Amino acid sequence: MQTRRGAVGAVGHYGVRVAVGAALALIVVPQPPLAAQQAGRVPYDTYTLPNGLQVVLSQDRSTPIVTVNLWYHVGSANELPHRTGFAHLFEHMMFQGSANVRKAEHMQLVERSGGGVNASTWDDYTNYFETVPSNRLNLALWLEADRMRSLAVTQENLDNQRSAVQEELRLRVDNQPYAPALWRAFTIPFDSAGCFAYAHMRTGSMADLDSARVEDVQAFFRQYYAPNTAVLTIVGDFDAAEARGLIERYFGGVPRVADPAPARCEHRFGGGARRLEVTDRNANLPAVVFVFPAPAARDADAPAMDLLESILYDGESGRLNRRLVRAERAALASQGLAFGRRGPSIMLAFGIANAGVPAARLEQLLGEEVEKLRSDSIGEAELTKAKNQYRAGAIRQRQTTFGRAEALQSALFLGGDLESVNTEIQRHLAVTTADLRRVAQRYLASENRLTVVVNPPAGGN
Repeated sequence: MQTRRGAVGAVGHYGVRVAVGAALALIVVPQPPLAAQQAGRVPYDTYTLPNGLQVVLSQDRSTPIVTVNLWYHVGSANELPHRTGFAHLFEHMMFQGSANVRKAEHMQLVERSGGGVNASTWDDYTNYFETVPSNRLNLALWLEADRMRSLAVTQENLDNQRSAVQEELRLRVDNQPYAPALWRAFTIPFDSAGCFAYAHMRTGSMADLDSARVEDVQAFFRQYYAPNTAVLTIVGDFDAAEARGLIERYFGGVPRVADPAPARCEHRFGGGARRLEVTDRNANLPAVVFVFPAPAARDADAPAMDLLESILYDGESGRLNRRLVRAERAALASQGLAFGRRGPSIMLAFGIANAGVPAARLEQLLGEEVEKLRSDSIGEAELTKAKNQYRAGAIRQRQTTFGRAEALQSALFLGGDLESVNTEIQRHLAVTTADLRRVAQRYLASENRLTVVVNPPAGGN
């Protein structure tokens, strides 16, 4: 799944999306004429039902399919101490049946219609989506409305899905080499007292999931799964009048709730470099992780930070891969991740050491490459390459109804302006080398850095 930031990890079924590869990275493409840019605009219309449900419609009659994409503005950032993991739990609970849909029937009905269905959990939101043949738009809308109105939050479903979520946590985090350290690295910079929203893992903890009571889970659903906490986006081949009628019929009678308090995060980066060493029982080679602050999705510095991340770690031509993997042969692999958030964000860069290379050598090389971004002027050719990568990824995303729906949702919720779906590319193309250096010096300073060294067990596995 692609969102605004370079590479994003979801707790849901889409996992980690690797950043755009280098196939087009070395091609210098001139900026297209204005007419061509306008031709690529994403058309949309938006309105809000009396119960608070915001609707975004974007027609595309080129293919007889339609995507229904529903974002609930609740994620792990909305969870409370000792009640973590609820957002991810509901990604699973939402498929356990409702007043008119039996357990697991939601997926069966969509798939039998020739469509696909999925969901994923993020820091600030949880999304649910169906892509179906155009003539089954009514089915997708009816299914989403039925579970918004009457999800079966029972003890049986809680016990069943709690076990499923915990097994997923074991499989995808606890038993994967380097995964526990990477997930932990995203939370360490945040203080639980001032910013619990981002100071705990998106997956939640085993203890909190074990202690969850059905009353707690029911209260979470009532608080956050309502029309006025959601945005419904429809993209594809549909008749606007028909879609509006279906939306009113299925969602119009769902009652709104009191607007929940927004996630709170009182946090300032800085205060000196931090360092942590951990042992990973599943790792065979050492690894080094750097974590830096990054601007929130709406910040004016976000486009320049996106391009800096691309220059540092995107694809074969990224600086980390060229130096650590190919030139020095110090790393088996290098990569980066970035989480786009409404609140304070972070950027992570890491390398896995080659056999026989000590972690200290890898840390030295990582530090040198980051420092070069701050001290060296980035050339126009390298900046143009990064812009091409971003533009290629954005265009590729908009080539599917699902991708376009996600772009619209991201523009509204993370970008704060629906029209930014049509201006975000231009914001990135306007970044200058001076912008890159300014942003690198501000965010990538060594005093802002958290270093996590991951060591294999003494004596090997």
